[in-house]
Amino acid sequence: MNITELYFSPTGGTQKAADLLTSALAGQTQTVDLCDSRADFSAVSLTPEDLAVIAVPSYGGRVPAVAIQRLSAVHGNGAAAILMVVYGNRAFEDTMVELEDAARQAGFRIAAGVAAVAEHSIARQFAAGRPDAQDQAQLTAFAAQIRQKLASGSSAEPAIPGNRPYKKAGGSSMVPKPTKDCVSCGLCAQSCPVQAIDPADPQKVDGHACISCMRCVKVCPHGARKVNPLMMAAVNTMLKKVCSDRKENQLFL
Repeated sequence: MNITELYFSPTGGTQKAADLLTSALAGQTQTVDLCDSRADFSAVSLTPEDLAVIAVPSYGGRVPAVAIQRLSAVHGNGAAAILMVVYGNRAFEDTMVELEDAARQAGFRIAAGVAAVAEHSIARQFAAGRPDAQDQAQLTAFAAQIRQKLASGSSAEPAIPGNRPYKKAGGSSMVPKPTKDCVSCGLCAQSCPVQAIDPADPQKVDGHACISCMRCVKVCPHGARKVNPLMMAAVNTMLKKVCSDRKENQLFL
């Protein structure tokens, strides 16, 4: 079985969850990084015999718009798709149904869905270390169920949760800024999924283009990009009530 793993994973949590599931599916795998602003996604073309794992994070209950845009360029050509939405232990709301619609428009047929928990990309103390061994065991078992369904030739599609119209997308307000430790190495600009950082001067950030994905914070070798501490404190307080208890992955077959 040929598997194409397409993921949008600025801080690595979504890719980690997708890798666990894809590995358990045990096929010949190629990966497509939807964060790569330089890639030609229209060159990605599958066949009806292929399987795709399409993994995105949930940002405020929605799919990041840039991930939808890049997925729309892919040619699914009737390949089966497993939808994976990864969220930081709060809620995924309309993310999965939005991903379902985007995958169908790209030519995929939906075989299964997963709402998986990973470490929160902004407030990293929530769901820290996830996906963990317990998550891996659950995803491995679910992969076996998916393989069995595909082998049986079943065309049944899962009931994907969410609302149409989707909830209103929130604005981007958590824009990381460089600190005095920045040496202008340019790694953040090179890695930014939406090119919001000026490669000629990484001190300059386009706050309108930034999607608050925190990739620049994650990749900076000097720890020199930070979110406003007052805003971080407010986010931590807001999330503490809803993110402290462990939430389990949800599976749709």
